[in-house]
Amino acid sequence: MKKAGVAILGLGVVGGGTYQILTEKKEYFKKTQGVDITVECVLEKNLDRARSLGIEEEKIAKSIEEVVCNPNVDIVVEVIGGTGVAKTFVTKALKSGKSVVTSNKELFAKHWPELEAEAKKMNVGLFFEASCVGGVPIIRTLQEGMQANKILSIKGIINGTTNYILTKMAYEGSSYEEALKEAQRLGYAEFDPTADVEGFDATYKLSILSSLAFNKKVCIENVYREGISAVNKKDIAYGKEMGYTLKLLGIGKDTEKGVEVRVHPTFIKNDDPLASVNDSFNAVHLVGDAVGEIMLYGRGAGALPTGSAIVSDVIFAAKHSEFFYAGFENNKKGNKDTKFVSDFTSKYYIRMSVTDKPGVLAKVSSVFAKTNISIFEVRQVSENEGTAQIIVVTHECNESLVKKAIEKFQKLEEVTAVKAVIRME
Repeated sequence: MKKAGVAILGLGVVGGGTYQILTEKKEYFKKTQGVDITVECVLEKNLDRARSLGIEEEKIAKSIEEVVCNPNVDIVVEVIGGTGVAKTFVTKALKSGKSVVTSNKELFAKHWPELEAEAKKMNVGLFFEASCVGGVPIIRTLQEGMQANKILSIKGIINGTTNYILTKMAYEGSSYEEALKEAQRLGYAEFDPTADVEGFDATYKLSILSSLAFNKKVCIENVYREGISAVNKKDIAYGKEMGYTLKLLGIGKDTEKGVEVRVHPTFIKNDDPLASVNDSFNAVHLVGDAVGEIMLYGRGAGALPTGSAIVSDVIFAAKHSEFFYAGFENNKKGNKDTKFVSDFTSKYYIRMSVTDKPGVLAKVSSVFAKTNISIFEVRQVSENEGTAQIIVVTHECNESLVKKAIEKFQKLEEVTAVKAVIRME
């Protein structure tokens, strides 16, 4: 039976869950996977936290050097987060000839090329299943389950915090601020929620996933990013009336014009499978040229779901002596021959506040006509005396045309403000 020694760097929520799975299911893994996995040591500055998990004093390392010099450690699990200490520790582990398993999407999205170069040099594994979509096995699906396909698109709800907030706004009528406060109370959102609500977290994940899906390096700088902090519950309600659900989506497409990658709030039809993915759950929808459509769904965060993904990588590393590396030119700037689409096409939901008087709708329609944008649907909703909301859904058009139209609306005397511009899939 193969044996493997593991070190865990960080015993927070995910690290604790990983330790729990590895220790409680040790005999189960021996029986079902044919591997004997032992947690040889942990690195955790909060000694009380380590002791509360029942870890013996002699297994609590005092430094990363103690971890990487331990001959019984074959695999190092990094669940510290961030790109400072985590990068230093992961690099030291790789240089010492240890395989690394990480859940750190920011570290991986920003430093994948240099970490992989070190892993290749030392002929060790670098695993990152838990970096994207929590317990949903999307990485291994892309690497091992979709080889027969050219993947045409990847689209998903890949951040649980924003999905929880938008669900509260949609079903309980909460404001963005109220929903965020509740997400923070429940531990879904950090005290500083910027990484989640402004789309950075989803951008890191989409960079990784689209690189694997399209077999082309997609840097985070290539991803268009827009968060949910400006979303108004009015638009969610208007969208619902029109048959749409609002989600923060990560969208990647490999087209003849180039690769299109974007993260932003998106209206999708109520009958789209992603529309029913609520609360902190995540889902990813893939389209392959041979298999067609596939959707993976599950918990996007949490101690045991993310720990599940980490342990799957640990078991894979323990059972294999040959490892996956990127099948594309993996460097900081990507391949110069890869084209990226910035002026993408979409349908658009546009809401503007206007003075409620005759001829205003005609003026608005005229702007769309002059900008060469075709209108699919239009509504006018009277509000207070003298004001109204005009809601327009366009046919597919280029982003650049919509920006031109918005500039023209902002110059119209009758338009008080353009309140929302939301893309539609």
